[in-house]
Amino acid sequence: MLGSIGTAEKLTAKRLAMARHEWDRMKATDACECRNCHDYGYMDFAEQGRRANRAHEQGFSEGETCIDCHKGIAHSLPPIDQAIGAVTVDR
Repeated sequence: MLGSIGTAEKLTAKRLAMARHEWDRMKATDACECRNCHDYGYMDFAEQGRRANRAHEQGFSEGETCIDCHKGIAHSLPPIDQAIGAVTVDR
């Protein structure tokens, strides 16, 4: 569209920059696209697994939004360092 991604190689090279731009935009809007369907008020924490329940409660209390933890939910992630899926110690 902008003429900067005419080949698969150019797309691969630019994916991380585009992803970061989108993550910043979603963070700034408090992930309004997610909240159209997944509003905190509609979540039944009793139906979630223990890990998800604990992570959601902690994230909400710390002012995080969906995109802070759920990167790659709609598109495959570009190569990045991330803690998602890493082994953690229960607190």
